[in-house]
Amino acid sequence: MSDRSLFQRFRRFALLGVAAVALSSCVGMEGDGRGNQPLPAALVSQMSAKGMSQADPIVVRLYKKESELEVWKRDRSGQYALLKTYPMCRWSGQLGPKKREGDRQAPEGFYTVTPELMNPKSQFYLSFNLGYPNPLEQAQGYTGSALMVHGACTSAGCYAMTDDGVTEIYGLAREAFAGGQRSFQVQAFPFRMTPENMARHRSNPNIAFWRNLKEGSDHFEATRQPPKLATCGGRYVFNPAGDASAFVPGAPCPAYQTDAEVAPLVAARSERDQARIAELSGNLPAMSYALMDGGMHQSFRKLLRNIGPERMQSMVAGKVEISQPQAALADPYGAGGDDEPQQASATGSILSR
Repeated sequence: MSDRSLFQRFRRFALLGVAAVALSSCVGMEGDGRGNQPLPAALVSQMSAKGMSQADPIVVRLYKKESELEVWKRDRSGQYALLKTYPMCRWSGQLGPKKREGDRQAPEGFYTVTPELMNPKSQFYLSFNLGYPNPLEQAQGYTGSALMVHGACTSAGCYAMTDDGVTEIYGLAREAFAGGQRSFQVQAFPFRMTPENMARHRSNPNIAFWRNLKEGSDHFEATRQPPKLATCGGRYVFNPAGDASAFVPGAPCPAYQTDAEVAPLVAARSERDQARIAELSGNLPAMSYALMDGGMHQSFRKLLRNIGPERMQSMVAGKVEISQPQAALADPYGAGGDDEPQQASATGSILSR
């Protein structure tokens, strides 16, 4: 692809006065009507074709290794279906959870975003706070603040989507809130929770935590509904039957059963995946996936490599500098292989899977 084509693919209109970058935080004080921009007609048409309306509730799913964000939306069947996948411009740290302030880790886990966590005055164009630390993380003594999904292409523990990308994502959340959704769930994963990825990363020190995250992913995939969350015993519990007030973060787990309607669906999926993981673990070498400092979707890495950080910055982030471009270029994921992510489309999103 030519430099001109790459420029045209990611070209956008100039920003309205973006503030200088403050890498220690993802919060700012800029503001205008950017948070009220209507959703693009093409996206509204895509919703309609999938049996969704702007007012239907959403779920957001994040994947570090693949540098992708998915927006799922409830359709007329009552289940959630994938609406759109967005390429992530920047995230920082390594695969693994955030544990302390300043470690540059982007969070992994299950989060609940309420209207109060939406920030139309972000210095990174638009943003919403993940609500880190969540109850489980608080019980474990984890520290950190202002961990966001935002625009621009810079990260100090956040997920940066570019200004165009976050405009759509923010708008989808805004319309879901306007339609009556009181909060939406964000599921943040180190990678797509496939048997292949679980087998490859089986020797990682975080594997026990990731197995717990996969339980939540399985609940969502099996039911196409965001799982009801509880925490106890240093882990997440998904869709427990009965009153969740018996679960206390930091305390041992009480005796419980999984919701009877959900349990067989999840068990079937889990058993199938566990058999596949065991099979793959005998054939795939355990991998080490160490990064200089986070990653970037391969479509943006290609742009960065071809035209440099200054020209790319003007397209995706206005006055906000791209954080550690050399570290982003060193991200090894997407150089080839069976799990290589798809290329970005002209709208800055990846084709729906």
